[in-house]
Amino acid sequence: MTAYDVRELLVRMVMRQHGGPLMRWRKVVGEIRVYPLSTHPHCNWRADPSGSVREVEAAERIIDQVSAQHPIVS
Repeated sequence: MTAYDVRELLVRMVMRQHGGPLMRWRKVVGEIRVYPLSTHPHCNWRADPSGSVREVEAAERIIDQVSAQHPIVS
């Protein structure tokens, strides 16, 4: 998976569970930061959601699920 793939997966999952516009959830999820495997061997990406408390909580739950399933991206 690439960082783009992970972001799209996150956005679509959170939108499916909580509704609302796709573009809004893209803003909430934000960009995916990818780190080198040499310094982050267990999970080399990170997302820092921003928005309302409800939106951030929803995004963080999905981020936790996806990072457990797809810890390494390119």
